[in-house]
Amino acid sequence: MRQPTEVVVREIIETLLLTFFIFWLVNGLIGRYRIDGSSMNPTLQNGEYLIINNLSYYLNEPERGDIIVFHHPNSELNLIKRVIGLPGDQVEISDQHVKVNGVLLDEPYIQAEPAYSGNWTVPEGQFFVLGDNRNSSSDSHSWQYLPRANIIGKAIFIYYPFNDWGQVPHYQHPIE
Repeated sequence: MRQPTEVVVREIIETLLLTFFIFWLVNGLIGRYRIDGSSMNPTLQNGEYLIINNLSYYLNEPERGDIIVFHHPNSELNLIKRVIGLPGDQVEISDQHVKVNGVLLDEPYIQAEPAYSGNWTVPEGQFFVLGDNRNSSSDSHSWQYLPRANIIGKAIFIYYPFNDWGQVPHYQHPIE
């Protein structure tokens, strides 16, 4: 028969190992992100806390309309934006509208139409991302393309504040 001390020590060690395993699992599979600013208004609000699926793009590629968290290509910041252009896409912003491969995007989620214009051809291994608050966002229209390697994961759930609790609304753009 085991000594009571051995049983207690074993239980403590098992509990600690299980705790560390769960911590590693949760932080490896999902991440957390706090919205800091208004670049994703009206879809996401300043101060909201999100759960990020860190594994979503290990087997699949981002799609147009996905809201993603990524490492900014030119700074230490992590940002959140919507994927607009995929590798090889031609993105055109003119007359306050966005076109991808000549197709006008239906964008009911934006704060206001963009007050800027430009043409971009998205290189292989890169993405074109924009904030939903088009005129108050540091995004691909100002710093060009987002390398695939910089993408952290897909925003999936708002968990705080509690009155905003729910899934992050993604919007798919079917472009042939």
